[in-house]
Amino acid sequence: MLPNLTLRQLDTFREVMRSGSISEASRTLLRTQPAVSTMIANIEKELGFKLFVREHGRLTPSPEAFYLLEETEEVLDRMGRTVQTMAEFGTLDRGHLRIACHPAASGFFMPRTLASFLKGRPNVKVDLMMRASHVVEDLIASQQFDIALAETPQERGSIDIEVFEPKCVIAISEHDPLAAKDVLTPNDLRDYPIATLFADHPVTIATNEAFAQSGTPLNRRFVLRTFLPALELVGANLCAAVVDRITALTSPVAGVVFREFDPSIISSVAILVPAHRPPSVMTNAFRDHLREQLSQIESQIVGNQHGLQS
Repeated sequence: MLPNLTLRQLDTFREVMRSGSISEASRTLLRTQPAVSTMIANIEKELGFKLFVREHGRLTPSPEAFYLLEETEEVLDRMGRTVQTMAEFGTLDRGHLRIACHPAASGFFMPRTLASFLKGRPNVKVDLMMRASHVVEDLIASQQFDIALAETPQERGSIDIEVFEPKCVIAISEHDPLAAKDVLTPNDLRDYPIATLFADHPVTIATNEAFAQSGTPLNRRFVLRTFLPALELVGANLCAAVVDRITALTSPVAGVVFREFDPSIISSVAILVPAHRPPSVMTNAFRDHLREQLSQIESQIVGNQHGLQS
């Protein structure tokens, strides 16, 4: 049968080898001499041969003892590093996050959220990937990423979904007379050039319905794939745009102000995590931080000047 040695036995053996005596080792280990002697005897019993020659009250290590010391040092040092690393995982000082993010939040919101979360954590590594929401959904379902932010998907057994529903706002040039209003309606924007996303995007569908229900024609001048380019066009006073609150809050585009829109249009987003794998301590902590940031955005109101204010 193979020997069955414990880490405590190896630690005791190493201290005896370092100090050269049972009495010195017992003082260092804060154990009695008989306890240390018994521990060494048990190691020798497990191995089936003597590690020390006992002469005149002194211990002389055998050649095998020196070999075991080398191996013991490596095992205990590695275990010490492992214990330290695990402790750092628990205190969020070390770890790895794999994050997938849809385009609207990947340019500014997610990097800023990461920056605030990672402050003071230089040993945390991050993989951040930007993909369309349906791709992000598949990456989480296949457990290739730890956590994601995307447009809210349909219910799916392989994904845990936490939904947030911030209202969209109207982006308009700060030089436009409409900027004097706190709330804009489809009637205010009659014949006004508008930038929208592609036809089957939920925000575009809701915008079309809002204008149709008010009997106001929608003057669609630009059709885009993401919200961010719309702000540059608005800043150049070429159009207005219904944009999601995340883009409005985090995108630094000059010459643009944001106003509430009536009726409300929701741009639903969700935190996604794999359903069939327990999250890491780091993932849970980042999810809490991301949840806090999204909740703040939900509660933001349009300021009287540029951008959004709490």
